[in-house]
Amino acid sequence: MTETSPPGPLDRPAPTRAYRWIVLAAMSVAVYGSYYAFDYIGPLAPLLSHQLHFTDSEIGLLQAVYSLPNVVAMLVAGVVIDRIGTKKSMAIFSVLVFTGLAITAMSPRLAIMASGRLLVGSGAEALALASNVAVARWFWRDELSLGFGLRSSVMRLGSLSAQVSPTWAPGVYTYWQGPLLMGVGFGGFCLVGSALYWALDTRGERRFALGHTAGEHTIALKEVFQFNRSFWFIAALCVTFYGCIFPFQTFGQKFLIESRNLSPQTASLLVGMEPLFSLIGMPIFGYLADRFGRRALFMMFGSLLILPVFLMLGYTSIPPVIPMAMMGVAFALVPAVMWPALVYVVDRSRLGLANGMLDTIQQIGLVGINLLIGWSNDHWLASATNPAGYHASMWLFTGIAVLAVLCAVALRVVETGPHAHGLETITTRVKPDVA
Repeated sequence: MTETSPPGPLDRPAPTRAYRWIVLAAMSVAVYGSYYAFDYIGPLAPLLSHQLHFTDSEIGLLQAVYSLPNVVAMLVAGVVIDRIGTKKSMAIFSVLVFTGLAITAMSPRLAIMASGRLLVGSGAEALALASNVAVARWFWRDELSLGFGLRSSVMRLGSLSAQVSPTWAPGVYTYWQGPLLMGVGFGGFCLVGSALYWALDTRGERRFALGHTAGEHTIALKEVFQFNRSFWFIAALCVTFYGCIFPFQTFGQKFLIESRNLSPQTASLLVGMEPLFSLIGMPIFGYLADRFGRRALFMMFGSLLILPVFLMLGYTSIPPVIPMAMMGVAFALVPAVMWPALVYVVDRSRLGLANGMLDTIQQIGLVGINLLIGWSNDHWLASATNPAGYHASMWLFTGIAVLAVLCAVALRVVETGPHAHGLETITTRVKPDVA
């Protein structure tokens, strides 16, 4: 049976505010576990290097292989979500995450770890994608950006839990397998959250008029070529902005330890500032976008914030807490506005496909950038005895940040022109029917 709103949805009431927040909490529990699974390689990198003698290229591969299947899988996942609905999709993807985490923890062999990471990536990104559509399904009438922001805050809490895990679970970081086994435990959140969401959504669709429906029409992959210019500029911003954030998180702790002579605990706290700022700031920026619009302007400002960060880290004696704070604010601002912006620039019945295409483009970039940064560090012999070897990767990150700014500016130009879709003007309680 497909997940659909009952007949005559306009005759049914909108979801109550309390019920919407309970549903949001359930889906947030699921993605909390998946984001822990994404980010726990960064804190583990020093152990992989010292105990298993992995090179930076091999560590980069473990993170790149997470993204590799999603180059294709996210398009498929988007179509699947539009066809079978969010609750079934989230359940399937949660099982993939948990299974992949278990495989990753089984063996010190790179091939087995990589196969587990590949499975984790296939499920985790698709789970986040399904939750994007689920938020739009429940919040399309009101508080859309705030709903995205609060859900994303819990996602960032998962990232933060992983990034600072050496500080709250130092005993686990004595042997390489400990953090991986702990990750399996966090994968249980995916299963629990998806089960709760299934129960709540099933009950809610009998009582309320919900925004997104599944199974009403055939979705064709060729429809991706029908998306408008605003969508493609958002996609380009997505790949360039996240191309600065996530690959830096992969190598950030190792970089700070070896180039700034910091302890592992201090380095983990500094890198953890990104998800910390994000989980605090995303609901705030989401509320501001709902209240005032100006979404393209927000994205442009956030992109500008990361532009000087990497050269500050690599070439100055400025305390690293300052550039890391700037990156954290940007990491809160841009995603809080970017993902819900899709609801305004594409038809709601194509949200799964649109989110899938956006994630596909993002994953292509993350595969290439993770491998590129790992290669650069190895090629220039970046290490504690040669911290200047990290300069090349800092320049690479800066170049990608420049591209992000250009993409944000282009989006702003379109959304202030005659072919705008309301990113700058639509505010709270205005129904987003723009296709």
